[in-house]
Amino acid sequence: MRIGLISDTHGLMRPEALNALRGSSHILHAGDIGAPAILEALRAIAPLTVVRGNNDGAALAWVIRDTET
Repeated sequence: MRIGLISDTHGLMRPEALNALRGSSHILHAGDIGAPAILEALRAIAPLTVVRGNNDGAALAWVIRDTET
């Protein structure tokens, strides 16, 4: 099992980061996501667990479920 860990994307997902996460069995985003599109890109690679960061306001609250597996 390979776990991918990323944080502080702030709405920008670099291709290098996506390439590094490919092959992960599960991805954890540790906050400061910045945009719903980031979550969509990560979910396309592997199941995703997300923690909202201090910069992830109300705009992302409706996108991130309280529990996600």
